Formats: sequence, structure tokens, C-alpha cells
Amino acid sequence: MGKMDSISEGSPLGSEKIVPVAPPLPGPTTSSYHYHQKELMMNGSNLSGYSCVSTATIDLWERLFDEGYRADVTIDTENGGIIYAHTNILGMASPVMKGMLKKLKGRGRQQSISIRGVPNDAVRVFIRFLYSSCYEKEEMEEFVLHLLVLSHAFVVPQLKQECVRQLEQGLLTMENVIDIFQLALLCDAPRLSFICHRMIMRNFIAISATEGWQAMKQSHPFLEKELLESLIYEENRQKERIRKLNERRIYLQLYEAMEALVHICRDGCQTIGPHDKDFKANQVPCRYAACKGLELLVRHFAGCKLRVPGGCVHCKRMWQLLELHSWLCTNSNVCGVSLCRNFKERIRRQSKKEEIKWTLLVEKILRTKTIAGAPFF
Repeated sequence: MGKMDSISEGSPLGSEKIVPVAPPLPGPTTSSYHYHQKELMMNGSNLSGYSCVSTATIDLWERLFDEGYRADVTIDTENGGIIYAHTNILGMASPVMKGMLKKLKGRGRQQSISIRGVPNDAVRVFIRFLYSSCYEKEEMEEFVLHLLVLSHAFVVPQLKQECVRQLEQGLLTMENVIDIFQLALLCDAPRLSFICHRMIMRNFIAISATEGWQAMKQSHPFLEKELLESLIYEENRQKERIRKLNERRIYLQLYEAMEALVHICRDGCQTIGPHDKDFKANQVPCRYAACKGLELLVRHFAGCKLRVPGGCVHCKRMWQLLELHSWLCTNSNVCGVSLCRNFKERIRRQSKKEEIKWTLLVEKILRTKTIAGAPFF
């Protein structure tokens, strides 16, 4: 028993069992795998799934391209350059190359295709992307335009999208925007052409002084004409927008003046109102911003010696506001605004031309406030 007691006291067999802490899962810095979620499609419906690609796999494809192991096709480039590749990979990555290789089938063991008109290094970057979807940042910055052309010519949409993204995020400048704009039109890149067009419109004076603009002027005068027409259209549209904003501001001011006029005549205001209305000492300030301006106009109207339409500019404005109110008022019998009923009678005797003018003004005021035909007050 003593021996067993000593075991139970000193040995870990007799103590409570301790579970070791599990090691942390490998993170993106320690793991050799790129682990990301993606959407899978099956029969038109989305399925949740995951893709796990190791860096070793990417390195394997890179080595296969660099070493040209068992390459069965050569690509002839500018200045006698030769790039070794594999027909299966090229055919799967590009439908255009697949068609080219089909035509060469049966003409011998070593097949050859030609890609000329672009630098040898640009073609190498392009073929490397077909293998591993990878590129060096410096190579992309140097050959982005060549890669855009190659991706369009050989129908590689992933590379085309990447070229557009790189141009959009910083490679597009005022010096090269004209060249890239022309290239985007040729390569059917609508987003890139739109971005270039917007940049040209916003910086037209500076861009029109560049060498790219002068070269385009000589080689593609019709494109220069279209850009100038677009510039005129944009300027006219901007002027129209400013004009409509100014009109809307005027209609809003008229609406606020009508509200303040009804407020003054019906409810009374802290500074101006019916003569029989007493104001409390602790009354809050008026919430109608137009009341102060109307106060000066009403006080002038009440004390003006002329007070006839056309005799005084300020009185004429007051008459116009009262007439506008009568057009907007839905019930002059209960309206507290002065002369509302008199103007209602006058409206019935107005000419068709005057009626159309006031009707259009009222419609624009109501449309500005989106009242949609509801009672104004």
C-alpha cells in the first residue's frame, strides 16, 4: 500500500490527465499552399467549394516552361528568338493556338508556329502566363501593351483582364493615354477605352499637347474629330446641367417663398404676421428661412406710395408672388393670404398665353418638390 501511495502521489499516472495544446494551423506565411474559397458552377447553379493550390505546383509549371522538358513545339519570335513549349498546354490555354496547331499536325515531329511583331521577351512573358498564370511586376510594366495585344489576338481573357487592371491602377498616364485609347479600340477592351476617354475629356488641354495626340492627328484624323465632337458634347451637357441646377434652385426658392407667405399670413411669424396675433416672449425662432426676405418685401409693399404693377420693382415682385400663390392655392375660401380670392377671379379672365405661362411655372415648381399634384398647402 505504501508503494502504491507513493506512486499515486509522485507519479503522473496518479494525477489528473493533462491534454497538450494543439499546435496552430499553418498560416499563409508558414504554409506552402495558397488556400482560397471560390464559387463552383454546376448546371447554372452555384455550389460552395474550395481550391487548394500549392506553391510547389506553380513552381512545377514554371520549371516545365523554363526547362522545356519534352517540348514538342517551337515558337519563332523577332530577331531569331526561339521559345520551346508544349502543344497540349498551348492548345488548352488559347483556342487560337489550338487551331494553329491542328493545321500543323502531321507535318513532322517538331512543330513550329511564328509570333512576330512584338519583342521576344514579351512573347516569353505571354507564354509563361499560359503555363502558370504568373508574371513579374517589372515585366508587366514594360510589356503591358504588347501583352494586351497578344491576349486579344490569341483570346486569353484572363491576361487581357489583368492588363486592363494594371493600366487602370497606375500604368495609364497623360503621355500614353492616346496610344492606349487607340489600342483599346482595336483590342475590343470597352472598359479600358471608356477609362481613357474619360481621362482625355478631363485633361484635354494637357493631353492635346502630347506627342501621342499629334501622332494620332496625322494617322487617324477621324478619331481626332470624334474626340473633339465628344468634347463639345460634354461641354454642352455640362452647361445644360448647370442651367438645370440653377433653374431648380430658383424653383426651390419660389417654393420656400410660397411656404413662408402662407406661414406669415395664416400662422403669424415671430417678426411679421397678422396684426391681431400676439407673440409669446419665449417663442422659438421661425423655421422658414425665406421669412426674413419676405418681411422686408411685405413691409415695403405695405408702405409704398406707388403700389401698382409696374410702378415699383419691389411691389411688382410682391404682386407676382401673390399671383403665383393664387395659382398654387387649392382653396381660396379658407386661405389666409391676402388678395388670394381676387387673383383667382383675375385668373379666369387671363388670356390663353398668360395661362400657359403660369401653368408651366407651377408644374415646374411642383415637379421640383416632387409633390406630384397633391394639395400645395
